[in-house]
Amino acid sequence: MFRSELQPVDVLKGVNGLGGSTINRLKKAGFHTVESIVVTPLRELIQKSGIGDDTAERVLDAARSLVSVDFITAKELYEQRKNAMKLTTGCKALDELLGGGVETQAIIELIGEYGAGKSQICMMLSATCQLPKERGGLEGSVLFIDTEGTFSPKRVYAMAQGLGLDPEQVLNNIIYARAYNSDHQILIVDNCSRVVEEHGVKLIVVDSVVSHFRGEYVGRENLAERQQKLNMHLHKLLRLAEVYNLAVVVTNQVLANPQAFFSDPNRPAGGNVLAHASTHRVLLRKKKGNLRQATVIDSPSLPSDRTAVFMITSRGIEDAPEG
Repeated sequence: MFRSELQPVDVLKGVNGLGGSTINRLKKAGFHTVESIVVTPLRELIQKSGIGDDTAERVLDAARSLVSVDFITAKELYEQRKNAMKLTTGCKALDELLGGGVETQAIIELIGEYGAGKSQICMMLSATCQLPKERGGLEGSVLFIDTEGTFSPKRVYAMAQGLGLDPEQVLNNIIYARAYNSDHQILIVDNCSRVVEEHGVKLIVVDSVVSHFRGEYVGRENLAERQQKLNMHLHKLLRLAEVYNLAVVVTNQVLANPQAFFSDPNRPAGGNVLAHASTHRVLLRKKKGNLRQATVIDSPSLPSDRTAVFMITSRGIEDAPEG
């Protein structure tokens, strides 16, 4: 699905009888590339753009005719996955745990209690994303969606200095969005394709992804609606990762499980929906002082239960001293 050069939605004009007014409505709804249309369900395309059923079907048919969506072999998929890049965390041990760093075309979920280092890693990645590729960066901008008010420009400034980057330029390349409720959070992601394209975004951060959903959909009677909305939200993020070859990092909270007498009493929030949507899940734990431990708890390609110890310093995320 990933292409090195995306096709602008304007190329659909005249295909299947599509006119300029339809193209403009698609752009206004946030569909700026042919690829973004191909990966969008018909019902969602109709709801977001306001075009009729017949027109929407013609739009999808036209888009699919320009993008290969046929069956492919595993070898072809393997070759496509070679386009995926790795983003350094600034910590060698953590990079090794993640198979070389945070990968694009995927969602990595950072799970942990308050103070475990989730937001610190997200801010560090916002700086390392702007490093040259030879230093483990992606040479791109960052879209940071903050749901809890934890983003600190001052902290990122210090991290950028520690990396030898121009801190002013690093802050200029971070597009910040404060989400005040779950609907606002969904709206931001629904409309971020334009930002991704215009600013060359290579990393999207959502810190935290479930906080508003948990606070607004309380009780078992609201659980199904909450999980449905969360599921759609996560899959939109995954589509962005795959279409634009960028990395998506989301943070998640832990819930106390009083029935766990002999196992870990904390479990990730979000249920099976978040578990299935995330490509790699990493559990963060506090250790002594400024030390933290990261453990891969679920991944299709990374060995589970491997751990890495890192430390949080004034410069950002760094390797812990040996011994």
